[in-house]
Amino acid sequence: NNMACYRNCFCCRCCCREGETRTPEELAVLGEIPDEEEEILPRKDYESLDYDRCINEPYVEVLEGMDNKVKGGVPFEYVGLFVDFFVHLFTKIKFTVVAIEKCADKGCLSLSLLELLSFNMIFVFIASLLVLIEPVAAGSGIPEIKSYLNGVKIPGIVRLRTFICKAAGVLFSVSGGLFVGKEGPMIHSGAIVGAGLPQFQSISFKRITFDFPYFRSDRDKRDFVSAGAAAGVAAAFGAPIGGTLFSLEEGSSFWNQALTWKVLFCSMSATFTLNFFRSGINYNKWGSFQLPGLLNFGEFKCPDGDKNCHLWTAVDLAFFVLMGVVGGLLGALFNCINKCLAKYRIRHVHPKAKFVRVLESLLVSMVTTVVIFAASILLGECRDLYSPATLNSSLASSEDINSTIRQFFCSNKTYNDMATLFFNPQEAAIHQLFHQDSTFSPVTLSVFFLLYFLLACWTYGVSVPSGLFVPSLLCGAAFGRLVANILKVNMGLDIYSGTFALIGAAAFLGGVVRMTISLTVILIESTNEITYGLPIMITLMVAKWTGDFFNKGIYDIHIQLKGVPLLEWETEVEMDKLTASDIMEPNLTYVYPHTRVQSLVSILRTTVYHAFPVVTENRQNERDFMKGNILISNNIRFKKSSVVTRAGEQRRRCQSMKSYPSSELRNVCDEQSAVEEPTEEGEDMLQQMLERRHVPYPNLYPDQSPSDEWTMEERFRPLTFHGLILRSQLVNLLIRGVCYSENQSSASQPRLSYAEMTEDYPRYPDIHDLDLSLLNPRMIVDVTPYMNTSPYTVSPNTRISQVFNLFRTMGLRHLPVVNAAGEIVGIITRHNLTHEFLVTKLRQHYITI
Repeated sequence: NNMACYRNCFCCRCCCREGETRTPEELAVLGEIPDEEEEILPRKDYESLDYDRCINEPYVEVLEGMDNKVKGGVPFEYVGLFVDFFVHLFTKIKFTVVAIEKCADKGCLSLSLLELLSFNMIFVFIASLLVLIEPVAAGSGIPEIKSYLNGVKIPGIVRLRTFICKAAGVLFSVSGGLFVGKEGPMIHSGAIVGAGLPQFQSISFKRITFDFPYFRSDRDKRDFVSAGAAAGVAAAFGAPIGGTLFSLEEGSSFWNQALTWKVLFCSMSATFTLNFFRSGINYNKWGSFQLPGLLNFGEFKCPDGDKNCHLWTAVDLAFFVLMGVVGGLLGALFNCINKCLAKYRIRHVHPKAKFVRVLESLLVSMVTTVVIFAASILLGECRDLYSPATLNSSLASSEDINSTIRQFFCSNKTYNDMATLFFNPQEAAIHQLFHQDSTFSPVTLSVFFLLYFLLACWTYGVSVPSGLFVPSLLCGAAFGRLVANILKVNMGLDIYSGTFALIGAAAFLGGVVRMTISLTVILIESTNEITYGLPIMITLMVAKWTGDFFNKGIYDIHIQLKGVPLLEWETEVEMDKLTASDIMEPNLTYVYPHTRVQSLVSILRTTVYHAFPVVTENRQNERDFMKGNILISNNIRFKKSSVVTRAGEQRRRCQSMKSYPSSELRNVCDEQSAVEEPTEEGEDMLQQMLERRHVPYPNLYPDQSPSDEWTMEERFRPLTFHGLILRSQLVNLLIRGVCYSENQSSASQPRLSYAEMTEDYPRYPDIHDLDLSLLNPRMIVDVTPYMNTSPYTVSPNTRISQVFNLFRTMGLRHLPVVNAAGEIVGIITRHNLTHEFLVTKLRQHYITI
């Protein structure tokens, strides 16, 4: 024994020597504080969404009387029109008042800089104030929407107040000159519209409500959020197919065939609605459909008559692969720096007063304005103005290139190339890099790339609504044009510069966000050039593989920093060394089919669980118990002659729980099985034990409920599983007085319809708001009509990969673990399947071995 003890201690020291190989979760369990450099663990205060349908009697009644109703998508996307119109208006007003180029000499530069600083800082200040009103409106919103579609409930993420702060804040942050885009917030805004429009009500404005009983579940809401996110992508880039694929690849964890065409129709509607109004407002040609999205790359084509020109060749693919590698490295560096900044904000900025976040936003705005102003004056080069004949005519459908150049104190027929990139809307700067020919010096492109890289990295995460797509595209386009200049000037290759700018933009954006299929289609639809499909896809795949070698994508990093328990697509093969019994939660809080009111109130008020197994303890009385004619406490009759028979049944139950990994429980079972022929004294002891085990259920008494004082035997008693009941359903039953008295049959209990059960969605009442004076604690609640009688279950011996795939693909929130005898032995939730939790359990498994 001493040798075995020494061996076990030695193994523990080897596996966990000096705490070096312990995970942060293990250190937290042991009471040790992890270092600041450790990863942030998934937080347990995030709730999951009920994506699995609750098949109960009210729902079955709805199914029987249900017509074939078809869910529609979000029909229009007016948010993009609103944001785009006011961004252009505010930018035009700002540069009309500032008018840097109208300065006759350099004496008015200081005044122009102060005016520009005033405009930018006022706009950014307004955007920061809107984020203070609704903190969820900060950032792009894509990490939060991705988490929501994964099954995690982010508080306030799809509220009307968030939508207003997001849409209004992004137009001020973009107009304020920050290196942010409006495309990411567009996706979030579209998702909010998709979530709120089918509900026909608002939590922020409670008077806005209609009697519309449909789509009152998390499952239906998820489908509309998927459609809204796709509509946001379609409106931002004019890419309806890309929006559908984005919602499938990056957003929705659960997809069905019927949802595909609905999302595609929604994306098409958003694209053409935005196109119709933008074309009419900008060109006064209603119905011409010339502006499909907020960001359009223009048409890539060779000048007419130039037969030697080609967009790209097979030889260029080698350069594209190299650019993909560099883009992946740059994206990994961008994500690493941004992660360090985000951790610093979490530890030093967020704990302080809220106005500190506003000060940080103003500091970023001031530094950005001063840097671009100084760089344009000191580092910008005066370039010769090319005649329109030498320019690519692909911008005829958009603004003319000559209208977007900036002279910035250069002489006539020349212009400042640095100011042309900095003092223009980001969309115009992207057009310049894609379609200008030999107009930017390598020094200008290098400085522009470096400044944009650093400032965009610093800005993403500041307390303003901000997107990352356009800054990444602009930064990558400068990198691509720099490569094109080197190949054309230094190596003398005959290449098309716009193609290399596009590939550079794709490489950098792919290295940052790590998207493949959807981003490929988005870029193809934005260029209207199908021949770019192969080089874009190769570049994105290489950039993703290169970046994944170092870290995750930017959205996954921010999800991890928020502590969201996101479930990946699949688990590692090594995790199959574990089974469901290794990761399940064995300490169950359960209810019985017929339970007293005060017991339910006690359970709901002393626990935070959102679902409770409905169980019985004696199968022989199960039939009478489920009828509900009388409480089981009046049915149980113990007689001395049946003690041995009950002892045999108890032994069988203990044998059925052998699979549970608890040495205490196995010892209890072994001790009981050793009593083969009990003596008269032994019969009395066994009688006492059975009376304690089969005493009327503790939660049938007002003063008794499951507690930590239970013995191991009481805690892990065999329980026949019948279904799951949600916390929201129990609270709803109590508030509506659904119960019956002891001397009545359960048939006298009032019945609720499906509409009444879901009337308060999505904000169900809380148990602490319940007025106990209105309830009779001795009344009994029959939960059998409202519980889910057929939830998904797994065996204790099921491997982790099977558990994970079932949980994720079915969109579950709770997964009961039921043994071969039909007895529940544990329950699995989202937190039991997170990567950190599984790694901890796997290490414990190795230590046990």
